[in-house]
Amino acid sequence: MATIHIDETRPLGRIAPEIYGHFSEHLGRCIYEGIFVKPDSGIPNVNGMRCDVVEALKEIRVPVLRWPGGCFADEYHWKDGVGPLEGRKRMVNTHWGGVVEDNSFGTHEFFELCRQLGCKTYVNGNVGSGTVQEMSEWVEYMTFDGVSPMAQLREANGHKAPWRVDYFGVGNENWGCGGNMTPAYYANLYRRYQTYVRQYRHDAPIRKICGGPNVDDLKWTKKVLKTCFAHPHPEGAHGFMDGLSLHYYVHPGGWQNKGSATDFTEEEWYTTMEKALYMEELIRLHGDVMDKYDPEKKIGLIVDEWGSWYDVEPGTNPGFLYQQSTMRDAVIAAVTLNIFNNHCDRVKMACIAQMVNVLQAVLLTEGEKMVKTPTWHVFRMYRDHQGAQVLPVTAEGIGTVGGKQMPAVQASASKMESGGITVTAANLSMTESQTVRLSLKASRPEKASGVLLAGGARAHNTFDNPEAVVERPLSLTLDGDGVELVLPPCGVASVRLG
Repeated sequence: MATIHIDETRPLGRIAPEIYGHFSEHLGRCIYEGIFVKPDSGIPNVNGMRCDVVEALKEIRVPVLRWPGGCFADEYHWKDGVGPLEGRKRMVNTHWGGVVEDNSFGTHEFFELCRQLGCKTYVNGNVGSGTVQEMSEWVEYMTFDGVSPMAQLREANGHKAPWRVDYFGVGNENWGCGGNMTPAYYANLYRRYQTYVRQYRHDAPIRKICGGPNVDDLKWTKKVLKTCFAHPHPEGAHGFMDGLSLHYYVHPGGWQNKGSATDFTEEEWYTTMEKALYMEELIRLHGDVMDKYDPEKKIGLIVDEWGSWYDVEPGTNPGFLYQQSTMRDAVIAAVTLNIFNNHCDRVKMACIAQMVNVLQAVLLTEGEKMVKTPTWHVFRMYRDHQGAQVLPVTAEGIGTVGGKQMPAVQASASKMESGGITVTAANLSMTESQTVRLSLKASRPEKASGVLLAGGARAHNTFDNPEAVVERPLSLTLDGDGVELVLPPCGVASVRLG
């Protein structure tokens, strides 16, 4: 039997709700068809936003949404996406499928979507092909409250009041698709560009996100921090930045041949789990570098692109990155979110890639139909972690699986203001059930309830069978100071104690 010990007497820090954030890019059918439809499409919508999609996203309490990219951000010119639709500039989306982008979803539409979701806003600016003036004017357009050229343009386009920009990313993947820059070159550009991300609203300051490393590129992290971090600094103890981004995708077959989303072997399953667990090592590696400059952990590690990445579904546009989502992806999500919870002292925001119809999407759409993927269910099961205090978790009697040095069961726990404790756990074995005991240090749970997400490793929801994988009640046994449960193979559980 595996035992997970939870110390409810020693909360370690608050889990930022933004850790459960999402990412929407002008890529494939993420925005167009997935989120945004024409008012006369026949699909129920409010101001173009699909009602079914918005309601499903509200159910998992989306805390923050990142837009417009991704690689698209560094070829996006915001003025092309404002004003009357008939006057908006059309362009070729060179990164994603070579399709025509008509810019019908732009700044106003993004803020309308976030209004409907009730979430914070994370806007990515263009450093790769944009100018300082362009970025500066966009910030003015979005946030200035008063008389100015961009504020007047915003009002002329139908929105008098300024919006709130909670986070602003200065470029994206500038080591790659955002300009193929060296860390020294980007770091100096960042210092320059972020200067003009003006704080026009003192009641709603913009948190600036610096473009960080790809996977384990510690040289990038070291050089960028050395160039950009200043302490003390007239703008605050954070120097020039509030966050440093990190991107990491799980592709078990390698970058060139990522493998199928639904047809995989047992060996590929365990390779996938091993790569998902590597997120913890990445946080430690980059966190160690950040600690040298920022030991108080005031700069957040912002994992604003993460998730699984497989070969596209047969017959779909290779540039649209459309893939199915199975229980394998549910376990990836569970493992990753547990890691973020347990490292919430450094990880302050994360955005799964992507929200709808792209990569590890939480929702899939086809015409008027919508499917909630197993990953969506994990986000629903984990939603009570948002804003709660993370609790120390230690494991005993947890073996290894797949012939690799990885735990059979992985978990995190948190305590809500109401006093209730949420424990989430994943079984990394593809074939074996795990009996698990949850043990509290200083109290005895008076009641316990839980839900389980399980099915075969390849189980997934389709438009013909949208509820093949759904949450079901979890059988629990209260015993002394703990709770006992059985986690099926590749199962994910969420338990409420107290």
